[in-house]
Amino acid sequence: MKDASSLWAADALLPGGWARGVTLDWDDRGRLTAVRAGTAPEPGRPRAAGPLVPGMPNLHSHAFQRGFCGLTEYRAQVADSFWSWRELMYRCAGRIDPAQAEAIATWLYVEMLEAGYTSVCEFHYLHHDAQGRPYAQAPEMALALLRAADRAGIGMTLLPVLYQAGGFGGVAAHAGQRRFLHDTPAMMRLLDSLKPACDAQGARLGLAPHSLRAVPPGSLREALAGLDALDATAPIHIHVAEQVKEVEDCIAWSGLPPVRWLLEHAPVGPRWCLVHATHMTPDEARDAARTGAVAGLCPTTEANLGDGLFDMVHWREGGGRWGVGSDSHSTVNAAEELQWLEYGLRLAKRQRNVMAEPGQPHVATAMTLAAVAGGARAGGRPVAGLAPGQQADFVELDPDHIALAGLSAQDMLSAHVFGSHRTSAIRSVRVAGRTRVQDGRHALREAAAAAFVEVRRTLVAEA
Repeated sequence: MKDASSLWAADALLPGGWARGVTLDWDDRGRLTAVRAGTAPEPGRPRAAGPLVPGMPNLHSHAFQRGFCGLTEYRAQVADSFWSWRELMYRCAGRIDPAQAEAIATWLYVEMLEAGYTSVCEFHYLHHDAQGRPYAQAPEMALALLRAADRAGIGMTLLPVLYQAGGFGGVAAHAGQRRFLHDTPAMMRLLDSLKPACDAQGARLGLAPHSLRAVPPGSLREALAGLDALDATAPIHIHVAEQVKEVEDCIAWSGLPPVRWLLEHAPVGPRWCLVHATHMTPDEARDAARTGAVAGLCPTTEANLGDGLFDMVHWREGGGRWGVGSDSHSTVNAAEELQWLEYGLRLAKRQRNVMAEPGQPHVATAMTLAAVAGGARAGGRPVAGLAPGQQADFVELDPDHIALAGLSAQDMLSAHVFGSHRTSAIRSVRVAGRTRVQDGRHALREAAAAAFVEVRRTLVAEA
């Protein structure tokens, strides 16, 4: 049965805050044409059972890494760190083929939808075969991800990753990185070949220079110029200042920490997403925030990898935007990323309700609005909330869930973020007006889960 193109909700979270009696209308493209508050339900118009909140953009994902979650939680050396985890990740990356990548991503995107994400920025760097040779169809891995997103029904910003070096100063890449590598002209050809497929699917195409340690300065300039020629508004995402060692190595190479180097040598602005940016000086945080770039925060992954805590205090002093992502997918849950971000700040500051805004004292509401706006900017797609011209991406909370039952709409969102079993408090999810999750479950759940389990069994057997 075809979904309706209109819905009435007793409560909905609009960009300006909570509103009562909200009627949503959208067109055949899934774009909102009208959002009217203070309305009464009309006969025949579908009604939401629970409050509506905007769908959350997931601004940082490495889909293939979902295939080995939980398999690196053992001590590999005296003091494990991001760097020892990375070696284990390379082993997994060396075994995955396109069909396996598609199965992993399909299940992951089903999980994301059930968890309140309605779009994803896929930071895609698993380009070549296990020997590092291009596939006969060069974009084969990227096309597998596009098919997975289309099948699951999640919005996509595809970010092919430019990766050329194993360290600052053009250190040669090692064998574990051979599947990632492109010279700059080859990356431009890859983008050209992917543009029609992205356009046909309604996906956005951008570029991800992996990091300053993986992309030398000349290549970065050349790639940005090539991207501008293809699409001068395309998103640009980069890992930066995630680890203390990365900062130390960048200073040894250039005399500057990585965020400062970017600010002085690259056109950082609203198209940019600075992923992690964990280790900045206060001045770096304020100056980077003022460019309009989005901080791409992945609190559960950053905790899992022992990265550290983002300097939200000085970032906000610069008026900085931010969003959340699930990165390596140790957790796939939009509400939990918000919870971990707030709890990290509480531990660091020994205060409560740190992310409340002057005009919005309810933390869950303030964080949801900020993360949706930041994620939309980072993804370069019209998914910035429940407003005309934006895509009809929204989540219906379950008013019968034990953690939410009997509460006001605003308190339901607070309970969802800080007091529920996460996905079980979501009743339905729509993307571009189409129902993708109903009664908490995606239609592909069983089939996608079975395919994922079989792929993981194969990967573990080959380890």
